Amino acid sequence: MSFELGKGINLEVIPTKKYKTTRILIRFSARHSEKTAAARTLLTSLLETNSLNYPTQNDLSTRLAELYGASFGVSVAKKGNIHQVNVGMSIVNGSYVGEENLLNEAVTFLQEILFAPNVKEGAFDEKTFATEKENLIAYLKSMKEDKQTYASLRVQELFFQNDADQKVPSFGTVATAQDLTATELVSIYQNMMTEDQIDIFVIGDVQPESVEAIFAKLPFENSERVKPEIFFTQNHSNIINEHVEYDQVVQAKLNLAYQIDTYYGDPSRFALMVFNGLFGGFPHSKLFMNVREKESLAYYASSSFDSFRGMLKVQTGIDQEKREDVLRLINAQLESLRKGEVTTEELAQTKAMLKNQFLLSLDNPQALMENAYLNLWLPHTKMSEDQFITGIETVTVESVQKIALAMELKAIYCLERSEA
Repeated sequence: MSFELGKGINLEVIPTKKYKTTRILIRFSARHSEKTAAARTLLTSLLETNSLNYPTQNDLSTRLAELYGASFGVSVAKKGNIHQVNVGMSIVNGSYVGEENLLNEAVTFLQEILFAPNVKEGAFDEKTFATEKENLIAYLKSMKEDKQTYASLRVQELFFQNDADQKVPSFGTVATAQDLTATELVSIYQNMMTEDQIDIFVIGDVQPESVEAIFAKLPFENSERVKPEIFFTQNHSNIINEHVEYDQVVQAKLNLAYQIDTYYGDPSRFALMVFNGLFGGFPHSKLFMNVREKESLAYYASSSFDSFRGMLKVQTGIDQEKREDVLRLINAQLESLRKGEVTTEELAQTKAMLKNQFLLSLDNPQALMENAYLNLWLPHTKMSEDQFITGIETVTVESVQKIALAMELKAIYCLERSEA
């Protein structure tokens, strides 16, 4: 059930008796920006660590323990053009512990965190700020140690070479984190509280009207909030950006990025899902079976797509001496799908696995909240369970071919072993 708590402030209540816990998600959505990503990430660490009323991390943890071991966290994410700050909390259903007022107490705790951060004289607490800034910079620098993640981020930089914002991940960069100050972060916090779209989700054995009454008390300002376009699109070009980088790696990382024209909500998105499953999304896919298993040219080989930014990625771990062979074989798998070389069994297996994934997601609270978020932002894409299943079932080999034929290789990145 949906409620509007104010301009750009929505509450979505999903009543269900499936769970013994009640989950809360408060999501702040703004346009993703190179300049603010690191600042918003640092802000999540500060909000998660303490507040005016819980000045130490131990104070905050003690209060969570008093709320029957409630879990709480603040994080960032990115979807298309949107940068998200997620405030999440999970509590036991009050009826199981004889505390009918537990949800109200949990929301009071969230109010303390969001509306009374550890700010004094116009700046975040200096000690907390210094510690969390140092932790963030250390984390950002450590990204290079996870070679697979690093390669994935680098191929995205090549793919979004002409867009400064999209090149930057949700957590920002070292360069934009280093100069942040405790005073500047107060402005970032204030902008988030007054300008971001706010979507609140509550899922559990709850009464929607009672939940609305509790959340309506949160003192959000009735300000003009900005709702950015969620989809990122870029012009087509004939240029393929290619880059080879060297480091101390055991196996080389070869990643490719293709431009696709199918976005979330498009009628052809089901064909894209089936295409990805056949190409590299599942253990029976062409990349896995032919590049990894049959030819033994890769330690891993998979594909995934982003239907909010028009991108499909291929990730492989290879012996660097075989890079050209792997490139040729990856292209051969794509050409095979462009020719419609899909058996009846492969098509049926892919559809069955996609339907199983979907049905499993219906039991996942986080997946249900993510789906509710998209229904709020893109109401025209909302569909029933039967409509989704039908969408998968009606995909043909010909529609998969169309997806394959429309894909354009835009970026090739390889992280290889340094000879030094």
